[in-house]
Order: sequence, then C-alpha cells, then structure tokens
Amino acid sequence: MVINNETDSRYELHVDGQLAGQLDYQLIGDVIALTHTEVDEAYAGQGLGAQLAKFALDDAQARGLKVSPICPFVAKYIDKHPEYRVTVR
Repeated sequence: MVINNETDSRYELHVDGQLAGQLDYQLIGDVIALTHTEVDEAYAGQGLGAQLAKFALDDAQARGLKVSPICPFVAKYIDKHPEYRVTVR
C-alpha cells in the first residue's frame, strides 16, 4: 500500500503494516520535485521503487502538478514510461 504522507512530504510504501520504502518530495508552487527514493534492503529487487514512482507520478497528474524528477531513479522510470514525459518540466 502506498500513501501520501503530506506532513513529512513523502510517499510511503507499507508492506504488512511496516514502512518498506519512501519517495521524498518538495512542493514548489505547481511543481512537485521528487527528490529521493529509498526501499528497505529486505525488499530490494521486488519493484517497490517502481510502485512508489508510479504512485507519485499518477498523483501529480491527478493534481495537475508539473514534475521535476530530481531523483535519478524516478528520471529513469519516466524514461521507460513515456506516458509520464508530458508532465516533466
């Protein structure tokens, strides 16, 4: 399950009730800067980082935000998913 923890400015991925990964962001006007992705080592290689990136990009599109993919992982995800390129500034 992925949630937007607006208080801490991060998207959080929970597995079995435990925090398994997060994608930090900063909101600057109508731009969301996706700054850092981190997944717990116990879940590495299971596609959880991609789930975080997809959730964040879908959320940004739904909210009409432009995206600045500062995090290299998110930038690579966007390169592989052209449907998100139009939101990138």
